[in-house]
Amino acid sequence: MRIQTSVKLKRARQTAAAPASACVAMVVMAIACAAAGCSTIKSITSKKPAAASIPAASASSPQSSSAASHSSSAAPAPGPAVASPVVVPEASSPPIGAVGGANVDQVVASVDGEPITQREAIEFAAATGNPIPSDEFSTNPIAKKAVKALIGQKLLESEVKNYQDKVDDAQVDKYIVQVRADKHMSDAELRAQLQAQGMSYEELRKHARADLQKAMMVQQQVREKIQVSNADIQVYYDAHKADFTVKKERLKLAQILIEVPANATPEQVAAAQKKADQVYARAAKGQDFNDLARTYSDDDSKANGGELGWFEPTDVMDEILAAVKGLKPGQISVVIRTKHGFHIVKLEEHEVPGLKPLPEVKDQIRNALMNEQTNTRIQSWIETDLVKKHYVETMY
Repeated sequence: MRIQTSVKLKRARQTAAAPASACVAMVVMAIACAAAGCSTIKSITSKKPAAASIPAASASSPQSSSAASHSSSAAPAPGPAVASPVVVPEASSPPIGAVGGANVDQVVASVDGEPITQREAIEFAAATGNPIPSDEFSTNPIAKKAVKALIGQKLLESEVKNYQDKVDDAQVDKYIVQVRADKHMSDAELRAQLQAQGMSYEELRKHARADLQKAMMVQQQVREKIQVSNADIQVYYDAHKADFTVKKERLKLAQILIEVPANATPEQVAAAQKKADQVYARAAKGQDFNDLARTYSDDDSKANGGELGWFEPTDVMDEILAAVKGLKPGQISVVIRTKHGFHIVKLEEHEVPGLKPLPEVKDQIRNALMNEQTNTRIQSWIETDLVKKHYVETMY
C-alpha cells in the first residue's frame, strides 16, 4: 500500500572510512565527514528513500552501498593495490638493543645509508595496531616485521623518485576533477572544505601528484606483468555466485528538480516548465548531469550532484517509476510533472533479482584478482629486484 509522502524527507548521509594508505583519500574523507549530516530532500518517493552512502575516494576501496541490503561482490574496485609489509633479506648481524632499558633512537636498519630507528619501528607498529613495548623490542616478532616493512617502504620511496617527471599538471588536474566527481563537490566547495581542514589547494595537488606517481610505478613495474585469464575469472565467478546474486530489485537514481511553488500561477508553472525543458535539452546533449543538478536543481540533493541513492520500486512515486522503468542505466527521463514541480531523473543503476551474468561483473572480478596478485607481486619485486639496486643493512 502506497503512503502519502511529505514534501521533504530527512535522509541521513554516511561516510565510509578511507584507507590510511591513500593520502588524497584521507583528505577527501575528512572533507566528507565535515560536510556530512542530515539534509532535506524533496522526495520522488511514496515512502522513504534509502540512506545514501558517500563512498571513500580511494583507488583501492569499493564504494559503499546504500542502507538497503546489497550483495554485489566482495571484489575490490579497480586501482593499484598498496603494498603490505614486505619481507627483505636479513643481515646476519646480531640483534641490538639496550638490556633493561631500550634506546629508542638506536639504528636498527638502513637503506642507502638512510637510517631506520627503533623509535620509527615502534611508531609504525603502533600505527598498524600492533604496539610493541620498547623493552621487548629485540625479542618481539612484531618488531622484526615492522623493520622489514619500513625497509620496503624506503625502497619504494626511492624507486618512485624515477617517476617524478612523468606526471604532468594535466594529469593532476584530471585526478582532482575525478575526486570532486566522486565526492559530488564543485571546485569552490572543495577549496572551501580544504581551507576548513587546514590544507591548501597546492598541498592537495602535491598529494595527488605523489599518488599518481606511485600508481604509475606499480602499474608499470607490477600490474602490467600480471595476466588474469578468462578461466581464472570463470573459476572465481563460480565460487562466489552468492556475492553476485541480487535479492531485491533496486534503482539508483539522481534528479534535477525545477520546483513549482504551492498555489503557483499559470505563468509561474510555464516558466518552471520552460526552465526544465532547457535543462533537459542540455542533459540530453551530454552535459554532465551532476554539474547541471548543482547549478539548476531546487532540491537539496543538488549538493550531491542530484544523487538520491538506491530505491525499491515500491518506494518511488508512480509518475517517476513510470518514466524510469524503461530506461537503461545512464539514460535520463523526459521531464516529469509531479506535485513538487518538474523532475529530470537519471537512472544510474538498475538491479533485478537473480544472478548477475558473468559479462556484467567480469571487469570487477578481473580487477579483484589483479589486486590480489599485485600485493604478492609487489613483495616479490621488492625482495628480488629493488634490494639489488640499493644497499640494505639490518642490525636487528
